Amino acid sequence: MARHNILGNKGEMLASRYLMEQGFAILEYNWRSGHKEVDLIAKERNVLVFVEVKTRSTDMYGDASEAVTPAKMRNVISAANAYLAMKNLDVEVRFDIVAIIGDDEQHKIEHIRDAFYPQLP
Repeated sequence: MARHNILGNKGEMLASRYLMEQGFAILEYNWRSGHKEVDLIAKERNVLVFVEVKTRSTDMYGDASEAVTPAKMRNVISAANAYLAMKNLDVEVRFDIVAIIGDDEQHKIEHIRDAFYPQLP
């Protein structure tokens, strides 16, 4: 497995642990719809939260959350819509980013709630 994939997997585990400590229930890990993926699907009270996790070993190239491009946002939103349709859900949803800088032993976690919104047609 490539080094960036290992870092990404560790970041997703750190993010899920962090969210559970904050009271979230993790429903899905790496949920896919075709080639589109949502890193974590969680529930916070009555809100379904689709979470994009970005992990960087250092902040030398900027904040990890800056790597969530408009194209990535569209892909997450598309996968979220597929999830909602497949599960036949009509619930309040939110799109968050969990940005992690560092490694297992020493890291900083930034949780950005309502990080982006679906575009209205």
